[in-house]
Amino acid sequence: MSAQFSLPFESPIAALEDKLQELEAFSQEQDIDVSHEIKNMKQKIEQTRRDIYENLSAWQKVQVARHPDRPYTLDYIKAMTTDFIEIHGDRIHRDDRAIIGGFAKIDGQKVMIIGSQKGRDTKSNVETNFGCAHPEGYRKALRLMKLADKFGVPIISLIDTKGAYAGLESEERHIAEAIAVNLREAFNIKVPIICVIIGEGGSGGALGIGIGNRILIMEHAYYSVISPEGCAAILWKDRAYSDKAAEALKITGKHLLKLGLADEIIPEPLGGAHVNHAAAAENVKAALQKHLAELLKMSPEAIMQDRYNKFRAMGEFEGEVEHRIPTLDSIETAGKETAAS
Repeated sequence: MSAQFSLPFESPIAALEDKLQELEAFSQEQDIDVSHEIKNMKQKIEQTRRDIYENLSAWQKVQVARHPDRPYTLDYIKAMTTDFIEIHGDRIHRDDRAIIGGFAKIDGQKVMIIGSQKGRDTKSNVETNFGCAHPEGYRKALRLMKLADKFGVPIISLIDTKGAYAGLESEERHIAEAIAVNLREAFNIKVPIICVIIGEGGSGGALGIGIGNRILIMEHAYYSVISPEGCAAILWKDRAYSDKAAEALKITGKHLLKLGLADEIIPEPLGGAHVNHAAAAENVKAALQKHLAELLKMSPEAIMQDRYNKFRAMGEFEGEVEHRIPTLDSIETAGKETAAS
């Protein structure tokens, strides 16, 4: 847990850590051996943290996903890759720092990494627009995806955004069109795409870089069509109901896995990824290597079909509904027949 910032539900842990510091200070000042008591206190802190983090509510997981000390895309790139070469700009407007990306290697395997980026302080938050990308951010991401496709390099997408920027500038430069084009074009990429929700996975802002063969989610991350606050404001007309909205939205890894929207939950260090960036990155790296090994055995056509089938199969229905997933070939054939008629 961060020494500078603790979440509301972590108050029992913070209280015990304060007592531990007092005990250690007393031992040094009075030159008295209280090592046994210190050991017991550390064990109590660890057990309290375990009890809390193994029983988090959906709203508490949202709070963990937003922790200011949580590792961001550049932290993961630094911890689990080598030879990272960042690529800037969309070649149309500017370089949006809310989405960063470039070529890198994961234990010798060449990859293209694209990800949302937030800031740690006022200056970096302004630079990254708090992780909310403008249209040029998504156009840069598409440029990088097509570059990876050209050179046959698998794509890793790290998602951590509450959503795309919804301001005037975004509307002027067609944010909806930029995201929609990314959705369409991602299905035509012939290399594997693995998406990892490392923090917040909010709305179309996440989906704009979230079309993949595999959707992985960190243990305390969330993935949702709308933020709990936004949902509460619409349904209850009051953001105070955000905790109820978070439960109703089914946004945690456990729910997403059950609904078939996520393929794997990546475990986090005890207390969340913010307590140990290196351990969190190792877990992400191991999951990526496992899925890359499976996907790289597939042909380009099989990779595209796999991605298409995955998203066509999403959704649960009640009653007798014929569940038939059309193939890309059948769609192309139908299109030709329609054009001919």
